[in-house]
Amino acid sequence: MLTDTRNSPNALLRGLPFDAVEWTGGLYGERFATCASATVPHLQKMFESKEISHVLENFRIAAGEAEGGFDGTVFGDGDFYKWMEAAVYTGVRTKDQALLSRLEEYVDLIGRAQRSDGYLSTKQIIEERSGGSARLKDINEFEVYNLGHLFTSACLYARLTGSDSFLRIARKAAEYLKRLYEEAEEKGEAQTAVCPSHYMGLAELYRTTGEKEYLELLEKAIALRDKVKEGMDDNQDRLPLREHRKIIGHAVRANYLYAGVADLCLEEKDPELQKVLDAVWQDLTAHKLYITGGCGALYNGASPYGNFFDHQLVHQAYGYDYQLPNITAYNETCASVGGVYWAWRMFCLEKRPEYADVLERMVLNVNLAAVSLDGKRFFYENMLRRARHLTYDLVWGQERAEYILSYCCPPNLARLIAQLSEYAYAVDETGIYTVLYGASRAELVLKNGEKVCLVQETEYPYDGKVRFTFHRVYERLSPASFLLHLRIPGWVRKGTLVVKSRGGAVLWEKRLEREDAYSYQDVLIFDPDQLEVLLDLQMETRLTCAHPMVEEAVNQVAVERGPLVYCVEGIDADTDTLDHLLIPSDVRLCPEPFVIEGRTITSLTGVFYRRRKGGNSLTQTEERRLGISGGKVSPEKELPLYQDYGNYGYDQIKVRMIPYFAWDNRGPGEMRVWIPVTDLPSVDRSL
Repeated sequence: MLTDTRNSPNALLRGLPFDAVEWTGGLYGERFATCASATVPHLQKMFESKEISHVLENFRIAAGEAEGGFDGTVFGDGDFYKWMEAAVYTGVRTKDQALLSRLEEYVDLIGRAQRSDGYLSTKQIIEERSGGSARLKDINEFEVYNLGHLFTSACLYARLTGSDSFLRIARKAAEYLKRLYEEAEEKGEAQTAVCPSHYMGLAELYRTTGEKEYLELLEKAIALRDKVKEGMDDNQDRLPLREHRKIIGHAVRANYLYAGVADLCLEEKDPELQKVLDAVWQDLTAHKLYITGGCGALYNGASPYGNFFDHQLVHQAYGYDYQLPNITAYNETCASVGGVYWAWRMFCLEKRPEYADVLERMVLNVNLAAVSLDGKRFFYENMLRRARHLTYDLVWGQERAEYILSYCCPPNLARLIAQLSEYAYAVDETGIYTVLYGASRAELVLKNGEKVCLVQETEYPYDGKVRFTFHRVYERLSPASFLLHLRIPGWVRKGTLVVKSRGGAVLWEKRLEREDAYSYQDVLIFDPDQLEVLLDLQMETRLTCAHPMVEEAVNQVAVERGPLVYCVEGIDADTDTLDHLLIPSDVRLCPEPFVIEGRTITSLTGVFYRRRKGGNSLTQTEERRLGISGGKVSPEKELPLYQDYGNYGYDQIKVRMIPYFAWDNRGPGEMRVWIPVTDLPSVDRSL
């Protein structure tokens, strides 16, 4: 859920409320529409099904209204609260009264399941009904995680619907958590709460109710981290929080942790904690972030503080610096969703445009890739290369699935997509800052109380031309000037910024160069009804290489255009395997509209090199021994670990590349983001 920093004393920027901004078209508008019409109802069916998730049935059993035992995941309650956020966003936006009425029924059910002392986690409540006592016995039961998502969902529900029915449940649960922490403080020993969503949740309770006890509870929860005995890298609590300088451990838990700490810094000035946030963010973006914005490279691994003999095995881990594998890239969707929440809070806290750049990279690439274009199939992990044949099994499948056992990611993704319009702009006392470019309409209240409507027309992220026009909503007040702060993304190499009168006269113009990137260009809007602003961020195709320590990307490049990372799928290249493909260093890639799943995206086409048949570097004798015909390897056969190298020569073929977010919508097959690069000359551009 987008944090409400409108009254946060340390926020240099504040977001606009949900009803102030609406996508009017483009990619973001299409993604919101798909979320509302397909993703939200699809997930609702999953949660309602006793056979699939058992989540709603668990609430009914906990409330004493159905028979049976607990089934499903221990974090299913929290996943359902996340879905409720997506549902209330889309329900309010689309005026879906049937959905909103259904949500109120769900709130009533949750209230009936809650215990009189405020405790609320269905697995433990169901066990208590059978005479057991299982509260807070195992940190991996995710009880506090469930409460955290309850808090954020209830706050959003109150803001968007005006009903406090869900908020009353959340406040009662927070009282239980308060007693729990008071006991821990008296004992001087605390238990880890994995995936600490309750930090963000308590911050929102404070912002929604204005009651300081929730802020004090957030402070206490964070301080008690250092009272955990035998802490682990997995939960980032082996070292005291104020000593953190590197991002380590479980990626989702790390990103949730630092987002929650940023929330505290937005409300209570703490330079020491802010220094921690700056250091771990720098470590993430300089050493451990995928080009797609993916976070948490390793299925299982370690990321110690420099001592090889003093580290712990961690699941879905931030690894060593530059440890960024492609086929086995974990990149859990929830980690990059948490990364967006963290980036936004840092942006509001420090007003630095690089946070907005990372936020956009995460949203447009790894997050949108985690859901199919039809909105009904999902990735838990997000690889950067899909091979044609693996000799081992991965934990998660290589294709999106309608339902995955660990169902935390789909509802998390749904709520993010549903709320994306809240990331379009931020404001301060001087004016409005652009964050996510996209066709939209926003209403801004100026210092004198005047309301101005800002209309953004663009095909971004496929085209860098953006047109802004303004008009006053009410004519009663005299016009007030304000600044339009235009974000110049880090990928920009050149462009133009023009201010015109409505009559077409050019009033001001500037050429943008590479040194303008990662900055804001300010335009004074002195008469909203008479001005238009034209921003042209020229989208040149770029070949991007990685730091030489990223071993799996050595001598390879990724293709980027504007904010989008591109990939190639096997279906779009006439080659037996993408392993035989090389991209010329002087390649010319031409944008072309291309339709996938009924959606028109911008593809890139160009001429690549393809190793000729037999170009797998095997001799004919070895090919016969392995059953290889025409350069194709039988899935039952394996290539030798090492072979003689053979240069079989190269052909030139036309290849289509698509945005990474659009891959895996046309069936199984190979996919690559990183492609070997060559300086071979004389590409035939007529192909």
